[in-house]
Amino acid sequence: MHERLRRRFSVRYLTSLFYRLNSLCGVRTSSPQGHLICHRADRCPGPDGKPEGSESSGAWAVYSWTTLEGLFLAVTGTLALSVFTAVLGSLTFGYNIGVINAPQKIIEEDYNATWIHRYGEPIPSGTLTSLWSLSVAIFSIGGMLSSFCVGFISEWLGRRKAMLANNLFAFAAGSLMGMSKVCRSFEMMILGRFIIGAYCGLASGLTPMYVGEIAPTSLRGALGTLHQLAIVTGILIAQILGLEMLLGSEDLWPVLLGLTVVPTVLQMGLLPFCPESPRFLYIVRSQEHHAKSGLRRLTGRQEVGDMLAEMKEEKRRMDMERKVSILELFRSPLYRQPIVVSILLQLSQQLSGVNAIFYYSTSIFMKAGVQSPVYATIGAGVVNCAFTVVSLFLVERMGRRTLHMLGLAGMCISAIIMTIALALLDSIPWMSYISMLAIFGFVAFFEVGPGPIPWFFVAELFSQGPRPAAMAVAGFSNWTANFIIGMGFQYVADLCGPYVFLIFAVLLLFFLIFTFFRVPETRGKTFDQIAANFNQHSAAGMMDMDMELDKPSTELDYLGDESIN
Repeated sequence: MHERLRRRFSVRYLTSLFYRLNSLCGVRTSSPQGHLICHRADRCPGPDGKPEGSESSGAWAVYSWTTLEGLFLAVTGTLALSVFTAVLGSLTFGYNIGVINAPQKIIEEDYNATWIHRYGEPIPSGTLTSLWSLSVAIFSIGGMLSSFCVGFISEWLGRRKAMLANNLFAFAAGSLMGMSKVCRSFEMMILGRFIIGAYCGLASGLTPMYVGEIAPTSLRGALGTLHQLAIVTGILIAQILGLEMLLGSEDLWPVLLGLTVVPTVLQMGLLPFCPESPRFLYIVRSQEHHAKSGLRRLTGRQEVGDMLAEMKEEKRRMDMERKVSILELFRSPLYRQPIVVSILLQLSQQLSGVNAIFYYSTSIFMKAGVQSPVYATIGAGVVNCAFTVVSLFLVERMGRRTLHMLGLAGMCISAIIMTIALALLDSIPWMSYISMLAIFGFVAFFEVGPGPIPWFFVAELFSQGPRPAAMAVAGFSNWTANFIIGMGFQYVADLCGPYVFLIFAVLLLFFLIFTFFRVPETRGKTFDQIAANFNQHSAAGMMDMDMELDKPSTELDYLGDESIN
């Protein structure tokens, strides 16, 4: 009986069950991007649950599976722990995007009470507006400034130690914001928002860089999407905890802001158990022994010479180049095209208008006639998370470029529908439901493509040498656009009324056209293949969207051909 139960719940049985369920649901299970790596060919289950034979020596074999099954079986415990630990920084990032929205009126009342305590009179309306705008906007200023330091800090300390040191900013910020009410100091609140913005600026570059460097080629897109999933999860958690019945009350809002230290403590406790990026150790620090150790932990393999050979070739090319500075990215024809693509991808995320939804969702829902705007905002957050998960399982099947264009097109259509619904709301009351559905659709399409893809796409476009500088430029572009939307949307909305989202529709159409003509597909390509293709086409000024690589690279590139011969 025990042996029968053991076989029943074995990995082989569960894998076979996945296959049958996918077949019943009409899911194609032969995607070339969902390869499953098995430790022994004679123990790998086939579609019928039985081992598939192999003529190899039995060390490794590669099979075509869906991304879901690949994630289920191919990710080692160390890789899962490392990615989870890294994206805790992304969770903190998202939490601090959403945490300031719900308790706005209560915090403004506290600012007024502090002013009365100091000066014996209520705070002037204009001063209160300025203080609150500064409290919100200084978060983006901190992110803009710190994003330029991503390259320097990641090279100086290493990826893992940089994430560890970055948590000091979160501790300081959480303490300042959490104690601001007790100390009767809105200056502490504003300073805390600036410091947590600096933390998020570093995290927005360090996390995708680390995850992209430790992930296998075939899972790099899926694992890279977890950065955005953690961000939107953080936003949703902040929206829920910010309800007045929970922590969004007059007495508990400092606790709401101070909770930003919780994922920070968890990350600091887990990071010592995560390996440093082997690519960084070998290519930047020339520490072959430590790189081998990290690769063995991340892949579960003892023989990693094939992977080191690929890194050695990248290191050889990097050593032949000059050190790449931020200015060199724009001066050199080798890097100019990919850095322009990187910047416009980041702008397509922020100038899409999605942050206008997140920053002002409650007021937008109120104007749309929704009876419970706070709960509708939380509903948008749930949609946000759900479709990020959808993107997680589609990114290696459909490709980055296809998903990004699908998301941009869907957002453009949703913005037009939203504009029509808001314009007709006074004459047709049921248009409030159409506008709410359009907002949900807008958010859903954002998370299919423009939300998760730009973050890890930049890391894929550059080899090890220019990657830190490129991440700094991309991060600065993202944060600058974020600041512009945060500061300017309300003024433009007051000026344009219900037609404000037509501006975003035009921008989305522009980004869609740019993506179609200029953005390459990087699915299944190694860093070297992507960089080599840009170099090949830099003189021509036009690139082949299929990157002239008809057969996408797979784990065969990651493991080396000799592993399966």
